[in-house]
Amino acid sequence: MSEREDERGPISWEALAAELEATRDDEEEAAGADPAVWDAVAARLAARVADRPAPPADDVPAVPDEPLVLPGMPEPPAPEPVPEPEADLDDDLDDDLDDDEVRGGVEALLFVAEGPAGEETLAATLRVGVPRVRAALAELSEGYDARRAGIALRRAGEGWRLYTREEFAPVVERSLTGGGRSRLTQAALETLAVIAYRQPVTRARISAIRGVGVDGVMRTLLTRGLVVEVGTDPDSGGGLYGTTPLFLERMGLTGLHELPPLAPLLPDATALAREQQEG
Repeated sequence: MSEREDERGPISWEALAAELEATRDDEEEAAGADPAVWDAVAARLAARVADRPAPPADDVPAVPDEPLVLPGMPEPPAPEPVPEPEADLDDDLDDDLDDDEVRGGVEALLFVAEGPAGEETLAATLRVGVPRVRAALAELSEGYDARRAGIALRRAGEGWRLYTREEFAPVVERSLTGGGRSRLTQAALETLAVIAYRQPVTRARISAIRGVGVDGVMRTLLTRGLVVEVGTDPDSGGGLYGTTPLFLERMGLTGLHELPPLAPLLPDATALAREQQEG
């Protein structure tokens, strides 16, 4: 070893890097950057480092928080921020309510709700878990059905809503002045049925199916929020119409898949052809 290599002072990484760089330049000129030369240099450097005694514990510098960056190394990527833990939702729950209170609270909220109430919304308002709300909804629905109450609890769209029971519809109708304010005309009902089963559909197509103009009844259905324009027909440029969540709510459906099959309601094709020939 050279006199420089016999020194036993602390290792300087900067000095080693400079020495390695100088050695690389000398060896590349002598050996044409032969990989074997680099293996020899690395082995000699490892032997030199292993031969030096460890410094006393008091002389060991503290490890910095930042990663060590040697000359020629790229900057390390910045550490990603650690997300804060989410708040435990169970801390906001009110466990003091018994089952009767949860059931009564759900019933009261459904009574004053302007539209279908979702299970999550009911649970958040009562500050109880969603499973308890679901159990309360099931108990209320079964209780109404068991005693043939005047109201029934059913799913509507994305939530739950109270409805008057169908068998008491005549009583409700008699209580309304004239009973016609909430009714649709036969023409409006026929147009609404065409839209429900053929949506999205244009006004021209609806008129062709019904055989009459539908501008007036379309205005009525749009005003009442039962249908809405959902797009534009790429061929004719006319508006395409479909039903709204309010339509499902009024019909007591959770989705269009619950519409009754249309085939049994259609007239027999043979009879229809015979009528057209006689006409």
